[in-house]
Amino acid sequence: MKITIYKEFAALLLVALSFLFMSGCSSSIQKTSHEQSVYDRVMKQGKIRCGYVVYTPGCMKDPNTGKLSGIGVDTIEMVGKNLGLEIEWTEEVGWGSMIEGLLTNRYDMIATPVWINANRARQADFSKSLFYSPVFAYVKGGDKRFSDISLEQLNSPGYTVATIDGETAEIIARESFPLAKKVSLPQLSDLSQLLLTVSTGKADFTFMEPSSAAGFIEHNANAVEVLKTSKPVRVFPNCWMFKRGQMEFKNMIDSALEQILISGMEEKIVHKYEPVRNSLYLDAMPYKAPTGN
Repeated sequence: MKITIYKEFAALLLVALSFLFMSGCSSSIQKTSHEQSVYDRVMKQGKIRCGYVVYTPGCMKDPNTGKLSGIGVDTIEMVGKNLGLEIEWTEEVGWGSMIEGLLTNRYDMIATPVWINANRARQADFSKSLFYSPVFAYVKGGDKRFSDISLEQLNSPGYTVATIDGETAEIIARESFPLAKKVSLPQLSDLSQLLLTVSTGKADFTFMEPSSAAGFIEHNANAVEVLKTSKPVRVFPNCWMFKRGQMEFKNMIDSALEQILISGMEEKIVHKYEPVRNSLYLDAMPYKAPTGN
């Protein structure tokens, strides 16, 4: 009898301890979730911590003063002002390490506008687009082979495309020009090396946005030229990047950005920094004004 009572007491005690343990875990999970909220942290501290990648024209850094400027920089500063929040430029990062800093909470967002792609979307969320980057095919300047050729004809073993491992040109070549031969450059190669490879005849064409090609063309007149086509090869939205799942923070930033887009201020910022006029595309207005009576 005593043994039976002891067993019943032990069973009840085990149930009670299990309940307390689960309650503690639940409180711990809720506490951890609360601590990881980017929105709560930003509003409590009164500032947005920004990681950034130096990349023209989204984010440029003065080599003498360290001062940042560019489309992404000016826009997020305006967002911060409108929200009553300080912008803290926390850390300069690289393309390959920027998401890691978001996941480990070293900063709250990447303020250099980045292109959306599937690999990044697996780990991060994105803001509304600030602007769009068209990408065109570039060929050797004055090469008459390309005076009357369509973009689709470049998808042939008779042509060679210059790419950088893991970068946009390689992705475009793999998706839309699989038959063309490849000249692959190492991942850390500067983008200008793609155009140099084309201008020296080591490759027939490559892909690049005009804003990135502008510097090379300025210092190497007539070395390369855009293949004449009716439309770009690709058009990529340029967005800010956040830690995945932080929807309160994302919605706040998107709402503040929408205010700047509709006011026309973003258009002025884009035109201020684009290296070549009309080399970047603006976001379309989310409305249509009435016409006529």
